[in-house]
Amino acid sequence: MNSPIPNNDAECEAATSIPTSSRILGFTGWNLFGLCAPMLVAFFAIPLFIKGLGTERFGALMLVWMLVGYFSILDLGMGRAMTKMTAEYLGLDRRQKLPNIFWTALFMMIAFGFCGALLLAGGSGWLAASGLHIPPGLQEETRRSFLVVSLGLPFTVAVAGLIGILETHQRFRLINLIRIPLGIATFAAPLAVLPFSNSLVWVVTVLIGVRLAELLIFLFCCLKLIPALRTNIKWDPAMVCPLLTFGGWMTVSNVTLPLMIHIDRFIVGAVLNLTAVAYYTNPAEIVVKMLILPRALVSALFPPMTMHLARHSAEADALFGRALKLLLLVLFPAVLVLYTIAPEFLHLWLGAKFACEGSGVLRLLTAGIFVYALSYLAFSLLQSASRPDLSARWHLLELPLFIALAWWATSRWGIYGMAVAWGLRGLMDVFVLFPLALRFVPAARSAVYRTGGMLVLGLGMLPGIGLLASLGIRIPAAALGLAAFGLLAWFWLLAPGERHWALRLLARGGKK
Repeated sequence: MNSPIPNNDAECEAATSIPTSSRILGFTGWNLFGLCAPMLVAFFAIPLFIKGLGTERFGALMLVWMLVGYFSILDLGMGRAMTKMTAEYLGLDRRQKLPNIFWTALFMMIAFGFCGALLLAGGSGWLAASGLHIPPGLQEETRRSFLVVSLGLPFTVAVAGLIGILETHQRFRLINLIRIPLGIATFAAPLAVLPFSNSLVWVVTVLIGVRLAELLIFLFCCLKLIPALRTNIKWDPAMVCPLLTFGGWMTVSNVTLPLMIHIDRFIVGAVLNLTAVAYYTNPAEIVVKMLILPRALVSALFPPMTMHLARHSAEADALFGRALKLLLLVLFPAVLVLYTIAPEFLHLWLGAKFACEGSGVLRLLTAGIFVYALSYLAFSLLQSASRPDLSARWHLLELPLFIALAWWATSRWGIYGMAVAWGLRGLMDVFVLFPLALRFVPAARSAVYRTGGMLVLGLGMLPGIGLLASLGIRIPAAALGLAAFGLLAWFWLLAPGERHWALRLLARGGKK
């Protein structure tokens, strides 16, 4: 069996050649596996956490961990910048510069992490006492938990960059074979503490320990993968400006995008009431999880796309078109199934009242995510083309527009208005980001237009299926719609070479 890490220079050189579409598809599968497995563990672990910690402590833990996640932006985009510059230099056969990029970016991320740690430690008392409305009996415990988090913050922010280095060298199997047990440990290790103590401090200490282990494991893999990193540890001032410029624009998007994805719940709460928040939030959480699909694909696509664009290769256009078609064809069945069974799913999961109030919202958001998910590819391409500033400027303009639209729509039509506004934001991203992306892959224009036509067809099917009262009628109707969609996609969306590739892929899978 081959080692996940190359053992010599020849192996390493082969691992950095630009991967084929089949390999990118395989990498995407590994990413999906790595992202979904810990989520499955979380489904079973969270009730045990609530039972062991109690509702209030569990709520405080979620607030602490949410803040840790938000503080990950303190790498100021260095992780993505490191990945992008590494892929670019590999594409240009300038491997000798990799240590300069690696250590300069890593030192900068650790320095930014220390600044964030000082900020978090200094504000821990205020956060526990007033900023997060922690109950008085838990305030001191929560404050000490924040101090523990601040100790690990300088090192945990660097993990994304280390993973990016492995991604550029196509080590997706290795990444996810590490990510899965560590993701499981994120839930299993704190659960092992609960029989001895339900203190937040000990639970958070174990969680930070898992994150530090993650850093050390990925750092070891990077040092083994690129031997020059062990002997050429240096700070390169010439790398600082390009890293900061790219990372700075990435930070703008990293702040505004999560805000636009999650601010809808706060607007619903401000305009309506907490009951409306409950009816809206559960469908929204289900739908947002579908973004795992484009994220998994973009993670696999980003390094090879950067290499192609660095070489000014025409393959970048073809690769972008194929990826866009693939994402549409994978997303539509998932969207169609969720749209079809929305009322019954909510009834089974949360009861009749939630199904009555939330199924319409779930359907609107499902249609919206179908549109929005495609814009992820255009967003990623702009980063590969060294123009994250274009998408960042749009996100800065889009944020106030979306808030104004969402507030007005929610005031007029309640949670349904919010769902429509959320979907329209995705449509705005498509109409703005794809024309920008096509400036760098103009030959992909036909693929974009044909994918857009299939998107409109898919969206047009959904309301007709939703109007059917009985699930027994909706399921056959959805099956017929999916068959018609697939038939048209096969003969109109896919090019002859893509159909041949798909048949070879299916034949290869059948032999296994």
